[in-house]
Amino acid sequence: MVRYTKEHKQETRQRIIATAGRRLKRDGIDGSGVATLMKDADLTNGAFYAHFESKDSLVAEAVTDQLHTLHANIVELVEPGPAGLEQLVRWYLSPHHRDNPGDGCPNAALLDEIGRCADAIRQAYTDGVLVVIDGLAARMAPEDPPSARVKALSLLGLMAGTLQLSRALTDRQLSDDLLEQGLRNALTLVDAELRP
Repeated sequence: MVRYTKEHKQETRQRIIATAGRRLKRDGIDGSGVATLMKDADLTNGAFYAHFESKDSLVAEAVTDQLHTLHANIVELVEPGPAGLEQLVRWYLSPHHRDNPGDGCPNAALLDEIGRCADAIRQAYTDGVLVVIDGLAARMAPEDPPSARVKALSLLGLMAGTLQLSRALTDRQLSDDLLEQGLRNALTLVDAELRP
């Protein structure tokens, strides 16, 4: 029997979490079985329990990882202040983001299911989304980020809801129009928050 190093086990675990996060965003929590998640990571079903005690524990970690990735790759990398917020809003409410849920925000992809999940998954989501919200709030009110926390959460809700609805529509033009209107609404909210 081959023994793996701690580093190898941790790298494998992280690979499972990352590939699961992308699959969950594409197919949903209920639409992604353990066998599919493990196949995506190029592992057998039997290897699953060496890393996670249940599917819920993997989902909780994948949601946390996806929110931290969103924060690190999007929120933290946009320009500071109003220009960065506009960049983020334009990325979020774009046809590219709409058409590529596996590469996008876990909020728009999973929010409806997370609300029905076990407390541990909902707590992992809450903890992760607060990291994203605090990054948005720091750009909305650099002098006092806590004062903008609820408005940042509202902005994320507006964007995620708009993106979810745009993905559900079969009429491409109507979906594009919705994204454009959502963009205007989000930028109006951002502008109102940034105005002294």
